[in-house]
Amino acid sequence: MKNAQLRPVRSKFPFTFHSIRNITSPEDEKNDRKIYVGQAPLSSIISLPTNENVRDYLVEAEGKKRRVPTQVHRAIFETLNNNPDNFSILNSGVVIVARNCQIDDNKKTVILDNPSIINGSQTQGVVKDFFEKNENINEFPYHIKFEIVVTNDEGLIADISIARNFQNDVMTISIIGRLGYLDELEKKIQEEDPYIKLKKSETKLSDDYVKTEKLIQVISALIPDELWTVKSTEFNKVYTYSQKTKCLKEFQEVYENAKKGHEQYKNLYHFYIDIAPQALEIYDKWKSHQGFIGTRLKAIKRDETKRKIEEVPDGIIFPIIASLAAFAVHTPSGWRIIPPKSFDEGELIKSASAVYQEIADSNPQTMGKSKACYSALYQITSLYRKLTK
Repeated sequence: MKNAQLRPVRSKFPFTFHSIRNITSPEDEKNDRKIYVGQAPLSSIISLPTNENVRDYLVEAEGKKRRVPTQVHRAIFETLNNNPDNFSILNSGVVIVARNCQIDDNKKTVILDNPSIINGSQTQGVVKDFFEKNENINEFPYHIKFEIVVTNDEGLIADISIARNFQNDVMTISIIGRLGYLDELEKKIQEEDPYIKLKKSETKLSDDYVKTEKLIQVISALIPDELWTVKSTEFNKVYTYSQKTKCLKEFQEVYENAKKGHEQYKNLYHFYIDIAPQALEIYDKWKSHQGFIGTRLKAIKRDETKRKIEEVPDGIIFPIIASLAAFAVHTPSGWRIIPPKSFDEGELIKSASAVYQEIADSNPQTMGKSKACYSALYQITSLYRKLTK
């Protein structure tokens, strides 16, 4: 089985500087870390790794179809192109973390042990683009500020990365991914398929990654009423369809309280972990459920030549998925969604089609946000559950 959490092999990286100064404080020395600041040639930052950062260069985000520079990227490029003398003053520079370092003042080089940029990936990306578009420049005699944090405290490295990037509105997925909140979720899914990878950063956009936000939404929709008490709110799943950030932040809250030992949160957190592999299956199944053949719902995408359902809108399937929470059972091997033998998915599809047309006015978005639609379908599955007890 692949271990997606293994760290890369430790490496030595030569970093050329113009000036460097040790500004380590007594608090830093007490906690076995060192802090250096200085100025370095712009070319020095181009090859630095960024694996410890909460997000990569956004223009090169993995899986992104088009390279679209933001206003910030354009401003950095403009300064490099037209006002490079002031680049070091106008740009906040880069923050680098390393596990150790050796400084050679004579060669103006510091050897960094397993380094990574933890703040400044956007600057590095623009500088790299600038150099690629100006291949004929032999020397570009301009500099950038840098800070090097030398520590082996992995938790501190994560905290620094998040804190230094906070002002740039880092998305929740990047923060909890960097803190390791998604590791157990991914490990559980990999028990079924060792090659599955969860999206743990806003820049992981390719189809090689499971869309973590969507997975958390589906799991939230499947939470049974007996575990919902932790939320101290009405048992209402409507938000799970459209509010992915809320679902993700709720997961973050559940994780943090579970790790603090709060029993109710621990039970709910175990549900998230236990049900994750099945949640993927349930979503995929209903997203193209062939039971919708013959329903004539216009919002559903079909392959008419093959008489096959290709895609059912989320607005239709989320009330269905939420209704399956009635079948959540805690087994010796963990939480599972186990419908009774008498349960007929066809009947649930007929009911979903009816509420779609009668309550939601044949609009998937309306159905996904309608409490009445969720309640109507949940009443059906709850009745199945009661009749089989």
